[in-house]
Amino acid sequence: MKLYLSVIGAAMLLISAVNLVLHTAAWYNVIIAVVLCTAAQFALDGLIAILINKMPDRWFGVDNPLYHVSPAEEKLYKKLKVRNWKDKVWELGGLGGFSKKKLVQPDSPEYIEKFIIECNKGVLTHRLSYPIGFLPMVFLPGVCAFSIALPVAAVNLFLNILPTLALRYNTPKLKKMLRRMRRNAEKVI
Repeated sequence: MKLYLSVIGAAMLLISAVNLVLHTAAWYNVIIAVVLCTAAQFALDGLIAILINKMPDRWFGVDNPLYHVSPAEEKLYKKLKVRNWKDKVWELGGLGGFSKKKLVQPDSPEYIEKFIIECNKGVLTHRLSYPIGFLPMVFLPGVCAFSIALPVAAVNLFLNILPTLALRYNTPKLKKMLRRMRRNAEKVI
C-alpha cells in the first residue's frame, strides 16, 4: 500500500509541478484540479468495485470463458516476472469481504472456487477502470484536460493494470489446485 500511495503522491507532485512551470492555469487551480482528478479516480474505481461486488458469483464462475487465461498469456506473465512483484500490488478485496492477499484455506475446494470467483471479479473491476479513468477529462476545461486529467488517468491505468496481471497470473494456478482437489475427492468416493 505504501508503494501505491508513494506512486500516487509522486505523480500528483510531478503533474502539479509541470503544470505550474508551464503556467497552464493559476497555481491554485492546478492544485485543485490535480487533487480533484485524483479523488475522482479513487471514487470511480471504488464505485466500479462496489457494483461488481453486488453481481452474482455465478457470472464469474471457474469455467467462465471470459476469464480463461491462455498458455500464451501465462508465458507473458513469466516473461514479465509477475511472480516476483505480485505481492507488492495493493490488494483491497478485503474491503469487499474477501481478501486475496493469501490463501487462508488451501485445502478447501469451496474456498479455492470462491478465490477464483473473486479474482475474476477483480479482473473485471480493474478492466472497467481502464477507460472510466479517462472520464474526468470531459469535465476539465481546455488544456487542463490534457495536462492534468490525462496524466492522472494514465497513472490510474498503470495502477489498475498491475493488479489485473497479478490476478490473471494466479488464476491458472488456483484452477489447477481446484482440479486436483476435485480429482482426489472423486478417488475417495
